[in-house]
Amino acid sequence: MAASLTLDALTKRYGDGPPVLDGLSRSFVPGTLTVLVGPNGAGKTTLLRLLAVQAYPTSGTVRYGALNIHERPYRYLQDVGLVHAGPELPEHLTAVELLEWILRSRGQWTDDEGPARIDALLNRLRLDERRENLIGTYSSGMVQKAQIAAAFVAEPAVVLMDEPLRSLDTATTEATAKLIQAFVEEGGLAIVASHQTDALTPFADEMVRLGEEESEASTSPQSTRPGQQ
Repeated sequence: MAASLTLDALTKRYGDGPPVLDGLSRSFVPGTLTVLVGPNGAGKTTLLRLLAVQAYPTSGTVRYGALNIHERPYRYLQDVGLVHAGPELPEHLTAVELLEWILRSRGQWTDDEGPARIDALLNRLRLDERRENLIGTYSSGMVQKAQIAAAFVAEPAVVLMDEPLRSLDTATTEATAKLIQAFVEEGGLAIVASHQTDALTPFADEMVRLGEEESEASTSPQSTRPGQQ
């Protein structure tokens, strides 16, 4: 089960420059989708990098439940699925090999169930005939599909996604949105930075706009989901 992610006075600056994030305090709770919006340079990718322990805060803390994620990153990241801002996948593997490696590294691989789990996810994301080809030969859209599959294949409790809908066709955009929606409805915690919000807004719980005073980042509740009152 997911735990809450809690930011306490989180600040990040690079060198002597002004802070990209300044004293940001808030919580993200299980069973919710938060969409980060704002112009380029507003701090969306910086925040996701901090939450993914790809960067360390200048000051402040991030806790996953009671766990300080920057003190015990390995334990925390076992529960996390990531979609990076850029294509950071091993080009010498196929999509199938990549997903198998992730399952094995998290102790979830079995010869009986592993291949079926991989096939079902790649089918859902419409990565079909070239899934056995090397990732280095993929188009940008195929790489993005593989990234999304890599984020979800180990059934994480938390997903952190930076522009996950980039380079996707309409059908795969809809499939990805449904995958995120199902993940949240099953109790997952999702934080997504995206300029393409139309597919996510109908089931987003909160839109957080960065690039203002981060300690007072504007939020707006979602419109009521179907079936909710």
